[in-house]
Amino acid sequence: MLLPGSKGWINKYFSLIEEGEVSLNYAHMNGITAQHHLHLLSGKTGIVFGYASRFLFFNKEDSSRWTDDEKLKFLLFETLLLVYIQKNGTPPTLKADFIDSLYTYYSKYNSKSIQSWLLFWVKEDKITRLENIFSKRIDVSKGIFDNRWWFKTMSNVFVYLDVILFDRFLNDDDHEALRSYSEYAYNSLIAILLAAGSDGLVDEKEQSMFNVFLSSANLEGEYKENALYHLKHGAGYASFTDLPKNDKLFCRFLLDLSLLTIFGNHEVEETEMEFINGLSRELELEDYDMEESMAIIEHFLLYSDIKNSFLSNKNVYEKVYGSLSSRWTKVILRNKDKLAVELSQSKELVGLIKKSATQELTSEEKEKVKMQFMDIVKSMPALAIFMLPGGAILLPLILKVLPTLIPSAFRDNEVDK
Repeated sequence: MLLPGSKGWINKYFSLIEEGEVSLNYAHMNGITAQHHLHLLSGKTGIVFGYASRFLFFNKEDSSRWTDDEKLKFLLFETLLLVYIQKNGTPPTLKADFIDSLYTYYSKYNSKSIQSWLLFWVKEDKITRLENIFSKRIDVSKGIFDNRWWFKTMSNVFVYLDVILFDRFLNDDDHEALRSYSEYAYNSLIAILLAAGSDGLVDEKEQSMFNVFLSSANLEGEYKENALYHLKHGAGYASFTDLPKNDKLFCRFLLDLSLLTIFGNHEVEETEMEFINGLSRELELEDYDMEESMAIIEHFLLYSDIKNSFLSNKNVYEKVYGSLSSRWTKVILRNKDKLAVELSQSKELVGLIKKSATQELTSEEKEKVKMQFMDIVKSMPALAIFMLPGGAILLPLILKVLPTLIPSAFRDNEVDK
């Protein structure tokens, strides 16, 4: 049994891979970049929020005895492994090569959460040292019996920077990523402050939330002083350092953090939406990036283990679901021409969609629609969000919108209403 809280869990994980009990099968989605796919998968697992909703390769059911920290530590390891696989595939020497690369990365990592003295224990091998590093990485002070949903969920949100910077490390010949952590973390905190103040007020709850993020960021020196200064005196776009706008994964993370901060108050005001649109432009992101990030967060809130504590109010649930539905109606309609072409090749799916316009589908028919529609959207990056857990929540919406998209050849003899 694999237990991330005990010594030797990394070796145990790779032994399960060798025995065929864990599969590293990775299917890259057509038409999107590796970073885009990584961002989608990170939303799916929850690591972009500092929370382990599920794993990438390991069966979550086998983790019932693990603590939340152990789950997040393990998910961080698997996500870093995925980044490596995206770049290098799965050669026979995967374990040794990945461990060497990860060890080099962390041994030079500029973050106080990684205790450098761990790297010089003469009697410890690389894997044992990495296990110690991961334990330190998931080690944010939890305060005194704090039970607020956002505290529990986001206390380790900055571990996702490890993923972003490891991706840079593998793709940056001069290894600039090794010196970037503090600057990345500082810019992330500025984005959070801007989001918190986008309604004109940073209230006590948002200040507490910022302190959680600050603890997770593990900043020191000038960066920490500047962050605290802006907490007290306010921040603007000029408070950012030179943002690496070419690093799409990081820019998406800034947008995710901002949205998560705003959703901490359950409702998105008009001024906050204006801020999100402005931040997207500042980060040189597309409108679709913003829509997708909002949908990923809404899916996370609706389907993660924390949904009951966050969406305990029925009105809040309806607002989140309603926002998700209305936005993705527009996405479906924008892709109606391609959908119509794809649908023309699936007569069974078209028949079920036509049927859904006049009567309720059986559970078996709904499952057929779901599976066949998922096959279609795999070829359309704009609809990639439907591949996330809970994508079926939009099935009624799909069935409502799609009858108007059915090619005319399939609407012969249809009686007008």
